[in-house]
Amino acid sequence: MTNPHTFHIPVMGIGFTIDTPLKVAPYGITSVLSLGDDWLLERMREFYCKKFNLPFIAITREEKDGRAKRITAYLNLINQLVQNKFNELKSSPFKKGSEISKYFEMLPEYSSLKKEYLMMLDEKNEKIKSEKQEWLRNNIIAGDIEVNIMTKLDKDNYSKDGEKLPQEMNDAHSGLRGFANSNLTSGVVLSAGLNPRLYSYISNFDVFFPDENEQLEKKVILKVSDYRSALVQGKFLAKKGIWVTEYRVESGLNCGGHAFATDGFLMGPILEEFKQHKNELIEQVHSVLNDALEGMGRKKLSKPLKLYVTAQGGIGTNEEHDFLLNYYKIDKVGWGTPFLLVPEAINIDSETFNLLSNANEEDLYLSDISPIGVPFNTVKGNTKDIEKEKKIAAGKPGSPCPSQFLKLYNTEFTDTPICLASRQYQKLKIKEIEDQNLTEEEYQKAYDKVTTKSCLCAGLVMTAYSENDLLKKSDGKGIAVCPGPNMAYFSKKSTLHEMVDHIYGKISLLNDTYRPHMFIKEMGMYIDYLNNSIEETKNNLSVKQKKYLETFIHNLQEGNNYYQNLFNSLKDSFEGTKADILKEIEIVKKTLSSIHTEIENLSVDSVTVN
Repeated sequence: MTNPHTFHIPVMGIGFTIDTPLKVAPYGITSVLSLGDDWLLERMREFYCKKFNLPFIAITREEKDGRAKRITAYLNLINQLVQNKFNELKSSPFKKGSEISKYFEMLPEYSSLKKEYLMMLDEKNEKIKSEKQEWLRNNIIAGDIEVNIMTKLDKDNYSKDGEKLPQEMNDAHSGLRGFANSNLTSGVVLSAGLNPRLYSYISNFDVFFPDENEQLEKKVILKVSDYRSALVQGKFLAKKGIWVTEYRVESGLNCGGHAFATDGFLMGPILEEFKQHKNELIEQVHSVLNDALEGMGRKKLSKPLKLYVTAQGGIGTNEEHDFLLNYYKIDKVGWGTPFLLVPEAINIDSETFNLLSNANEEDLYLSDISPIGVPFNTVKGNTKDIEKEKKIAAGKPGSPCPSQFLKLYNTEFTDTPICLASRQYQKLKIKEIEDQNLTEEEYQKAYDKVTTKSCLCAGLVMTAYSENDLLKKSDGKGIAVCPGPNMAYFSKKSTLHEMVDHIYGKISLLNDTYRPHMFIKEMGMYIDYLNNSIEETKNNLSVKQKKYLETFIHNLQEGNNYYQNLFNSLKDSFEGTKADILKEIEIVKKTLSSIHTEIENLSVDSVTVN
């Protein structure tokens, strides 16, 4: 990682960070944008072409391979605009408030570039000072423009005649192709787990293979939940000749958006395993990769390519940031949710901003609103939920499904998949429920389970439309937002410079709400998740379910013991908070012991099989 910052901004929703690279990359900051909605990309491309007086030729629905081409066109444009802005920054004067001064002022104090900059400022000899300034201009780089593909969102597509198109025309496949054909030299972040068909498709593009100098033009980044998953996925791709440059470890629950809970494995022990076995991971995957390259008739590598481990999910203080870097030897830390209060860096409407800035711990919750059946972190009172409730009250639940990106798997009532948040599905499902002989309470519970699903395709893009005056009459107005629980501890509208200063410990942007350490917060979320699982299954518990609960509580207890040993062993870190952390760990230990006893006493229903 050659860029001078030790943090990146992960993808947030779809519209919130769709043009964040243009706003932060010139200052050396890496960020990620989503490739989920190619029509949003097309409308944003038109917006920026008009803004900068550049030619725009629309890529219409009739265009062959239109989705991939729209993605390529947008990425090329953003790359061009970032380079233009970066070049302007490089040529700006070294004076207070200038763009190039802002670049250096935001760097961490331990950065070698920052030290050179400070030496330049202290230089009295004008000739030497000018030479130092020229050196600084030539040694800064822009942040990377990374892209995200959620591997589960790989919808099949059909021709106008209803004929199923080839696999490579699927949504995720098309997104990958759009990135591969762009002129970016960055990474694609693959999230939501292994998609064998998509992973295999990567090897169709030479840009993902090492060149003659053993360099990669485009990189693969995997968002993973644990070490074992990283090793399995890394080897799978290596067998295709593809090296994973970065494993991006994300907390299973203490994150924004979709939450992929582990079986009680906690972030600290997971990072410890990466720390202990990183070299083993490199060696094993490198060996598999070289065998694959040789089998393909490609040149074997003389040594392993660079491999980075990064982490994200719930980080909120400089103390936590530095601890991840220094203790776990993490290469970079992802900061997402706090940036939702930095309008300079993301798209955010005033109503959603006010909602987030005033949100407390009770307002931020793990919901069941996602149509893909994965828990989804959100905030109470968002305008998309209000819009949804109004439709339910009017007797018209569900969405007209304008984008159709989440028409993935469900074929209960149709030959081709439909979205669980769609009006079509909810109408059919409610009719099915009405035909059952249910009590009023049972009916309401079943009805609520169906209608809680929200149209995230529309909700997560709308803020980009509203903030750039791109709304059409046909567009909805409700905005869905997906902050992590960390949002409760930030309330202040901040500039990019201020948020970077917070990350590097120069200032604090935390509000007065008591904020537990990120590891403690995650444990609390897993305990809540476990308690909900117990409540849902205890009346008809199968042998398999009880074993799952026993494994889950065992892993939590092991994780809590790990934290107790870890923080007891630390001497200088977390000064002033170590005692509080150990006290909370002791409280958690008692809570887990009580839950363990409850699980042991649960009776298995002999009738229940699964």
